[in-house]
This record gives sequence, C-alpha cells and structure tokens, in this order.
Amino acid sequence: MADEQRYLFGDLLRQWRINRKVPQLELASVAEVSARHLSFLETGRSAPSRPMVLRLAEHLDVPLRERNQMLLAAGFAPSYGESPLDSDRMTMVRSALRQVLTATEPYPALAVDRHWNLVDANAAVALLTQDAPDDLLEAPFNVLKFSLDPRGLGDRIVNIGQWRRHLFDRLDRQIKVTGDPVLIQLLAELQAYPYTEDTGDDPALAGDVAVYLRLRADDSELLFLSTVTTFGTPLDVTVDELSVESFYPADDKTAQYLRQL
Repeated sequence: MADEQRYLFGDLLRQWRINRKVPQLELASVAEVSARHLSFLETGRSAPSRPMVLRLAEHLDVPLRERNQMLLAAGFAPSYGESPLDSDRMTMVRSALRQVLTATEPYPALAVDRHWNLVDANAAVALLTQDAPDDLLEAPFNVLKFSLDPRGLGDRIVNIGQWRRHLFDRLDRQIKVTGDPVLIQLLAELQAYPYTEDTGDDPALAGDVAVYLRLRADDSELLFLSTVTTFGTPLDVTVDELSVESFYPADDKTAQYLRQL
C-alpha cells in the first residue's frame, strides 16, 4: 500500500507541476530540495514527508481541496477542513460575505461556490433575475446556466457571443486548475445552449479595457464591468472556493439607472 501511495502522490505532483508549467529544476529550487529528490518523488522512488507535500502544493498554488487529495495520496490525513456554510464555525464568513454584498448596492453582486451555485446575493441582483421563469430560479441556482439560458439572461445580453466566450474561458481555466469533473460537465452543458450570435462578434462591443456585459433592461442598454473577490487567506476548503462577483456600471447612464432603482 505504501508503494501505491507513493506512485499516486508522484502522479499528482507531476500533473500539477506540468499544469502550472513549472520546470522540475525551478520547483526543486523554490522548495529547497534537490532536483534528483524531486524526480524521485514524481516517479514514486521516494516517499514525501507531510511538510514536503504541503510545501510543494503551496509553491504550485494548489487549491485546498486538491492539497487534501495530495496528502491522502501520500498516506497522510487531510490538513484542511470543509465546513458547511450554515455552520456556527462559518458565522464570520457569512457576515463578511453579507457586508461585501450589501456594500456593493445599488449595483448587483452575488456569491457563488466552486461549481457556480448561488450562495448569497444582494437586492440589486433582482435586476438580473426579473421576469425569469420560476423553474430557473429554483435551488440549486447555477449562475452560469442562468446567464446563458435564453429564458434567463441569454436573450437579454447584447454581446452574447463575447460574453459566452468570456465565461467559457474562465470555466476552462478553472477546470485546468482543479480537474473537477462537475465543472467539465457544466462546460459541456453550457456549450450546448442555443444562442444567436448576431452583434456578439462586433469588436466595438468588447470594451476598451475588459469584456463588458451589455444588458437590455426595459428600453435601456446597460453596461457593466465585473470584478471578482475571494478570501485572501483561507484555511477551510469551503472558504477557499467562495467568490463574490460584482457588476459595476461602466458608464454614467447605467449608474444613474441603477441608482433610480
């Protein structure tokens, strides 16, 4: 069993190093081990210590969930807990999320988990969900599915082609980081959604500094720039996988429209 664990860990280590495009010699240098020893770890000829697993995972910027997997593969117990968001232990986390969301009003902001399921949102998100059918709003509410579904935001996004590719690129990067099969399935499902490209490929709609979200609302076209906020020093898997996406007005007309709401 010990030999099998060494090989399992070695495979994971090599996959993460290749994924991060870090040469073996470079990783050995920053982790303060010899290139020979690192090679032995990857091939399973040497077994890592627990501190070594954590040191290599940190230098490769491995997410906490996957760090636990590396520890298990090396024969050690996981280091990072995974607490339900509604547990007493997460009271301060919920409070911090609520403060960020509320502070963003009157602009829409929402919190999502690793799989893009809605965790919390501020009142301004009603602008995005208005007139949507009830079945799309049922829990678990997947933000990406809703945004590209023609019955959700799909038909209200002016630059749907560009926004679609923007979301696919983000999801693809997340898949490369985690290898999560749920995200792989989500991407395949989203790619199968019907949509009309029309003006979505117009370079003028992309924005001058970022890809803007151009959204129809009543008789107006609103222009948003999105930002993503994460917890800076997570020690819990749930916290590590939370993020807040905020949509700020990218022109005065949109800002005025939102303030009037």
